[in-house]
Amino acid sequence: MRVLGIETSCDETGLAVYDSERGLLAHSLYSQIALHADYGGVVPELASRDHVRKLIPLLRELLAGAGTTLDELDGVAYTAGPGLAGALMVGAVFGRTLAWSLNIPAVGVHHMEGHLLAPMLEEKPPAFPFVALLVSGGHTQLMRVDGIGRYELLGESIDDAAGEAFDKVAKMLKLDYPGGPAVARLAESGDATRFDFPRPMLDRPGLDFSFSGLKTSVMNALNTTADYAGRPADIAASFQAAAVDTLARKCERALKQTGVRRLVVAGGVSANKLLRAQLADMVSRRQAEVFYPALPFCTDNGAMIAFAGCQRLLAGERQGTDIKVRPRWPMTELRTPAAS
Repeated sequence: MRVLGIETSCDETGLAVYDSERGLLAHSLYSQIALHADYGGVVPELASRDHVRKLIPLLRELLAGAGTTLDELDGVAYTAGPGLAGALMVGAVFGRTLAWSLNIPAVGVHHMEGHLLAPMLEEKPPAFPFVALLVSGGHTQLMRVDGIGRYELLGESIDDAAGEAFDKVAKMLKLDYPGGPAVARLAESGDATRFDFPRPMLDRPGLDFSFSGLKTSVMNALNTTADYAGRPADIAASFQAAAVDTLARKCERALKQTGVRRLVVAGGVSANKLLRAQLADMVSRRQAEVFYPALPFCTDNGAMIAFAGCQRLLAGERQGTDIKVRPRWPMTELRTPAAS
């Protein structure tokens, strides 16, 4: 089965063609970072309009790169949620209308399921079961994964997501958008021991996260440290160390609790170098394995939607002619495909 994947949940327009026999044929991505940089964050209306402008040119580029045509597609998958309502609707209307015009099936895909399954695109994919850390600007969750659609929520952030905390700290430090990579770059020249920021919720049982207190501690340090002006890199490094330590230790706790020896890490924050280094040490100690998507697929992309959609289409899922999006959509509400 050959499937077109469409991702428009936020500020990236991503398209890809995935073939169930040949794998990923091609992918195209347009980032709106420059469009939103002057505002210090994503402007939903601008994001939606830019998706409208970019989808058709990207589709032409994609089909040429994949060496295929619209008539050779067997299905269309699009992100149906969670995400920005207007941005989701652009991709959903485009995808469902295209499928209708070609008389092929369509399916709406959960954005975070796409991230979770993105490592399956790699040459050495993880086997089930595994524990997944989904860590991005909007989500921080630990899941036990026993198969496609067979997800058990182990823990999640009760306030800010980890990526959101990175973005907010970046604003405090007056760094450029997007904030997460900017904090990580600044941290490379800082002293991570200069500030002793808290590791929230590590002193209690369970696998939930909280990053609002860590963010407040950074704000207090900025407001009370007399020599702060010469130490922004130390603030960034100390914050990053606290956030990454919290994520890594919760992952270790999840592996111990479940008895599973495979860890998948996906979402934008999964590209963080310090996080990868600490998780490598942790899984080595536990004689476990850790899996990531390729770096281009850590952030939002069409390839993960094409792959996830292909699995559900192969299992017989079909979207009706009605077009629905879900800006809020818990993964625990996903159905297990009939063929799983």
